[in-house]
Amino acid sequence: MEICLLTYICRMLPVLLATSFWQQLDAWDKKLFVLLNSKWTNPFFDTVLPYFRDSVFWAPLYLFVLVFIAVNYGKKGLWWSLAFICTVAIADMVSSRVFKPGFDRFRPCQDPFFFDQVRLLLKHCAGSASFTSSHAANHFGMATLASISLYPTFKRYIYLSYVWAFFICYAQIYVGVHYPLDVLGGAAVGTLAGVLTASVFYKQVGSFTLAI
Repeated sequence: MEICLLTYICRMLPVLLATSFWQQLDAWDKKLFVLLNSKWTNPFFDTVLPYFRDSVFWAPLYLFVLVFIAVNYGKKGLWWSLAFICTVAIADMVSSRVFKPGFDRFRPCQDPFFFDQVRLLLKHCAGSASFTSSHAANHFGMATLASISLYPTFKRYIYLSYVWAFFICYAQIYVGVHYPLDVLGGAAVGTLAGVLTASVFYKQVGSFTLAI
């Protein structure tokens, strides 16, 4: 009997430790969310950041970039635009169809045990799962592809694309639709997608230098 009890404890201990770890991580995540969403706020961000995470608002800019490169830089420009689209598609599909249904985490504004602590700056809360953030995945994917493929032309300035991606991610937390871990997970997915498409781009097309 004692041996069986000891064996059971040994088997359950890793499960209990893992559960405790994830519970603590979740608690830290929610604590940081409250700080970013409800404590460290100001009227300017309240007005501006909802637009940062609005894909429709920025769609004309992304369309302009695609068309400009495709039209002005020949066949390589067309391949780059295709790589850009593929990066977003891969990042979005992995985030939306793998991680979100796999983890099925409530968004902060959906969680029945947490939503009363959320300052929602949008008209409604999205119905999809929270982990990972597709906005974060898409924009870090774009930034990674741009940083790798356009570095020969723009040098260190191209890394400003990561600053842009960061503000998109920050806006997701600030308006109340994602936790910090959601955007970190999305950023990781997007970065990997960008590295993948940039590698394929270089293998198929070669170096890509724009004359500026």
